[in-house]
Amino acid sequence: MSRLNGKNAVSLFVQKQSGTNTVAISEAVQERIDKIRPTLPQDIYVETIQDQARFIRESMDEVKFHLLLASVLVGGTILLFIRDWRTTIIATFAIPTSIIPTFLFMQIMDFSLNNITMLGLILAIGIVIDDAVVVHENIFRHMEENGLDAMTASRIGTKEIALAVLATSLSLVVIFVPVAFMGGMVGRFFSSFGLTVAFAVLMSLFVSFTLTPMLCSRFLKLEAKDIGQSHSKSGWLYQALDRFYGYCLAWSLRHRWLTLGICIGVVASTIPIAMNLGANLVPRDDQSEFQVGFIAPEGYSLERTNTLISEIEERLMNLPGVVSRFVSIGESNGVKGQGDVTRGSIYLRIRELEDRSFTQFDLMRRARRILLDYPELRTSVSDVSAIGGGANGDSRIFQISLQGPDITKLATYADELKSKLRKLSGLVDIDSTLSMRKPEIQVNIDRERAMDLGVSVQTVANTLRTLVGGQIVSTFKEDSQQYDVWLRADKPFRSSRRELEMLSIPSSKAGLVELSRLATLSEEQGPTQIDRLNRQRTVTILAHPDEVSLNDAVNYTNQVISEMNLPPEYQRVFGGQADLLSETAYYFLVALALSTTFMYLILAAQFESWLDPISILASLPVTIPFGLLSLLLFRTPMDLYGMFGLFMLIGIVKKNGILQVDKTNELRHNRLVDRTQAILEANHTRLRPILMTTVMLMAAMVPIALGNGPGASARASMAKVIIGGQALSLLISLLATPVAYSILDDFRRKKGPKQIDS
Repeated sequence: MSRLNGKNAVSLFVQKQSGTNTVAISEAVQERIDKIRPTLPQDIYVETIQDQARFIRESMDEVKFHLLLASVLVGGTILLFIRDWRTTIIATFAIPTSIIPTFLFMQIMDFSLNNITMLGLILAIGIVIDDAVVVHENIFRHMEENGLDAMTASRIGTKEIALAVLATSLSLVVIFVPVAFMGGMVGRFFSSFGLTVAFAVLMSLFVSFTLTPMLCSRFLKLEAKDIGQSHSKSGWLYQALDRFYGYCLAWSLRHRWLTLGICIGVVASTIPIAMNLGANLVPRDDQSEFQVGFIAPEGYSLERTNTLISEIEERLMNLPGVVSRFVSIGESNGVKGQGDVTRGSIYLRIRELEDRSFTQFDLMRRARRILLDYPELRTSVSDVSAIGGGANGDSRIFQISLQGPDITKLATYADELKSKLRKLSGLVDIDSTLSMRKPEIQVNIDRERAMDLGVSVQTVANTLRTLVGGQIVSTFKEDSQQYDVWLRADKPFRSSRRELEMLSIPSSKAGLVELSRLATLSEEQGPTQIDRLNRQRTVTILAHPDEVSLNDAVNYTNQVISEMNLPPEYQRVFGGQADLLSETAYYFLVALALSTTFMYLILAAQFESWLDPISILASLPVTIPFGLLSLLLFRTPMDLYGMFGLFMLIGIVKKNGILQVDKTNELRHNRLVDRTQAILEANHTRLRPILMTTVMLMAAMVPIALGNGPGASARASMAKVIIGGQALSLLISLLATPVAYSILDDFRRKKGPKQIDS
């Protein structure tokens, strides 16, 4: 039975094929429906109730707005630091010249414009302009401080910074390429993300070595009064930052081992911060829709279930913001239309996010309070998510299976586990796939008496199966139609234990005998279904983490099961998003290890040194805890998007170290400046491009972090990791690299002083 807003309905569900585009399928279906509508009778109408493409379109519109806003904020950052409108225009030119070819690359790779690839493009805006800004800033500095003309400054400035820019871009590429080849579901999701960003970075490298120097040589001009004056660095804010950083750097170089100890302490804080940080697979989005699932007691007829659900339906319709409801009764294992009249769902569509002051999750909590008035129902209130659970088609996020040989003991352990899980605040809709409340009559055969009467156990089983359950015994053909003929006892003779006891069983010695003469019948409660996983009998406990993170629920469950002291033949297996979360964390660590290894090898080749890359990468470990701390401060759990935010954080911090070490080596080897003086001078020179690129990336992330439109929740964790991690770790990361460089240089002097002198 299906019902739309109180009226009878027939529901049609369209499932797209794997690999096809959701929006394209939705548009094709809508176009076909528009052709069908004129052919229908006037009292029949077709209405689209649920459409995943609707949320995708709204989310894409929000992402496009963020894309434009990020471009504006990045351009404003350049103007703030350089204070020259020509510079701003030339530098921001790198955004379209890098992004537009990336669209061509996406078309060649058969990537669609979706939330994943568009998110990669937003990140790319903050990255692709980095190379151009670094090159442009160096050219501008030579013109402003050394009085060079635009052509000469472009040639010298680009050549001087080329190694650092090349190393930066290539090491960024090797961060994102492993993402494209990650295994598991996360690899399928983010393969297009990694390759899209990697190609955009390569395009930005090409632009920074060609278009940017050319535009600078032709159009970059300075006023005569600004030449040799460092006018763009004369602002009070930049001067204050420069002096403060200079003081901190000088102090760190005088107290290198104390600074190193502080850095080690910061790195060690990663463990306690991570332990207090919740983790989910994907964040929950307000999609302006949710679904109430229900299972009525066994034996409920369609009419009785419908009467009960109609009452609940009316109460849910009175919730604020609900615009339509769709009821479906008759589901089996989450599949509609299979005829189990005790199962069903109520789909609720609510007003769009911008038209209400409350969230979808507030309404879901109110719906759960309504369902508390119906204890006979097993219910759940779920998001309508593309990433569901797993067991029996259930969409609940948290799933754990208990496996073992005895179904009765499994039911006991499952009930005990459910009662203890209910003590965890924030875990809701707790239920299991095993329900021992199906009424059944168990037949216990007296084998000795049956043998005396000449009745085998198989004969009893076959007779009961035919008379009670029914059996196809023949077929009947009429015209071109063929029908099955079922043999079954009439309902009055099989509807109670008394009638079953009077059923006749064929005997080889006594003809027909009543079942009561050779067996006893008892009324019991049995399982509605028996599931198996890897040939083991299984019961799955299902729940929704509402105000608790998924990993907290997993940790609590592990603790509870350890206290239960299950026999060795009974074991637990996590499923659904809990299983995917552990898989994702594993592949993330593998990708992080590969990225770090590739970065080290590329930097070693670029700098022709095994030690310089270590000093560059020294800032990475001190950055990660600040990225995690930012999520803790924002009260945002770590999730799939936050993990990739850490990738971005590592990439941008590593870029700062490259600029620092490259300039230090240049001063020492080309101008023979003392090491300490070279470190101080190099870091003062590179402070502005480091601050510019850092602030630009943070500015590009601001619209994502503060967005509250469709899909904003899914992207916010990535932006928060980048913004918070950059802001909190910038100073210590800028101190860690010079200190590590100084300590490693002492080590190098002891091992091979002649090489250093040369």
